[in-house]
Amino acid sequence: MSVPSTQQQWVVKGQDKGFDGLVREQGPVPQVGDNDVLVRLYGASLNYRDLIIPKGMYPFPLDLPVVAGSDGAGEVLAVGSKVTKWKKGDKVVTLFNQAHQAGAIDARGASSGLGGVLDGTLRQYGVFNENGVVRAPANLNHVEAATLTCAGLTSWNALYGLKALKPGETVLVQGTGGVSLFALQFAKAAGARVIATTSSKEKMEILKKLGADHVINYREDKNWGETARKLTPGEQGVDHVIEVGGEDTMGQSLKAVKYEGIISLIGFLGGAKPKDNILEPLSRICTIRGIYVGSRQQLEDMCAAIEANDIHPVVDQKMFTLDQAKEAYEYMWAKKHFGKIGIKIE
Repeated sequence: MSVPSTQQQWVVKGQDKGFDGLVREQGPVPQVGDNDVLVRLYGASLNYRDLIIPKGMYPFPLDLPVVAGSDGAGEVLAVGSKVTKWKKGDKVVTLFNQAHQAGAIDARGASSGLGGVLDGTLRQYGVFNENGVVRAPANLNHVEAATLTCAGLTSWNALYGLKALKPGETVLVQGTGGVSLFALQFAKAAGARVIATTSSKEKMEILKKLGADHVINYREDKNWGETARKLTPGEQGVDHVIEVGGEDTMGQSLKAVKYEGIISLIGFLGGAKPKDNILEPLSRICTIRGIYVGSRQQLEDMCAAIEANDIHPVVDQKMFTLDQAKEAYEYMWAKKHFGKIGIKIE
């Protein structure tokens, strides 16, 4: 395949115009450095993070203008002269924070996010350091593999990053977004029990089909945290909470968690203003842990587990093309999706 000199790409120009700050343009195909790989991107996916960057709501480092998107998967087309890990034809997935290779994240790692500081994946071709991609699971197509970069890895880090999930433990997941559904799938593969929350009967049935042991409708049960606790062995509480709601849900998460349990704070879909529960981790004897995706080592471990267990990410039935990227943003902002939003890159 011959590589053109220019390509279609979506660039975040600023943070004061909302999605109008996301502009489609013709851009250069980057040059491959000695330690880099050129990847033909075939799949991408969106995260809540992608939506709030042009809306000026993102709390982490940015360097605008930047090619949007962190999630990408494709095929290696060329490698630099010093690259030893990859060859032409290898199928790969992008690493969210390019400098977060292993262990705890640091300031350098947190300042290396694709689609935020470094050019991302809403384009046809990308050049990445050879350590900025990992081998894609053989059981997934490109769009499925692209969903792993952010939501998948965040979920894996939540369940295995601080205190590894064990068989027989209980995980509480909130809603039907990407991170929560990945956590449900990973937990069931690990032999854990899963309690899920949602707001509709239709989604309740889908969650049960995905393996949830119990599903609570949080609109009908305002005290769902206490209900979740009562569903655990001895009513002692859940071992892991995947907390994506923020201020609207943290109070219930604290009611649900057991002594020495972990609340992984991942999102703030319900707001980001802290309420008067800052000392509750002391009285609840639990850990509240903020998570900023995960490392390359964790991404490799997760991909191995996905392949071994033949786990397929939940991708919304409505698929978008690269030309329709802004429509995909609007679709996700309107909360019309179930699971991950996929973008095919032709």
